[in-house]
Amino acid sequence: MEQPLWAPWRMEFIRAEKPTGCIFCDFPAAPEARDRENLVVHRSAHAFTCLNRFPYNSGHVMVIPRAHVADLGALARDAWADLQDELRRAVEVVRAVYRPDGMNVGMNLGRPAGAGIADHLHWHVVPRWTGDNNFMPVLADQRVVVEALDAAWERLHAGFAGVR
Repeated sequence: MEQPLWAPWRMEFIRAEKPTGCIFCDFPAAPEARDRENLVVHRSAHAFTCLNRFPYNSGHVMVIPRAHVADLGALARDAWADLQDELRRAVEVVRAVYRPDGMNVGMNLGRPAGAGIADHLHWHVVPRWTGDNNFMPVLADQRVVVEALDAAWERLHAGFAGVR
């Protein structure tokens, strides 16, 4: 028997005005006071980390260069080094906060490769657990996320406070 999946928070997304421009440029340009609203959990000199608003799992973050580039080679050396350091911090924080059995860390380059925002590079860090919800997307075309984004923001933002 089919069971409905209840996701009332999706109505906010359905009714919301869709952003114009690049959110990955807008988020770090906004005042830090808006970080929670924009799901930004950490900022570095040339990069930032934010929660994925449409996560594959609880704790799914993206590590994003501030530079609006689609090609890895277009990043300046200092921006590349800072991006990789931010990625290392994000993996460390997700590991400490969520205690996953493993992680997917990857970058989709171009829309055919799965990039939702193809014009702005970004890493995905997705915590994974043995026996997690792998079957749901395959069998039911559904994702199961067990934590609200605001609660995830609290945990991850606090986690970054303890990491240099």
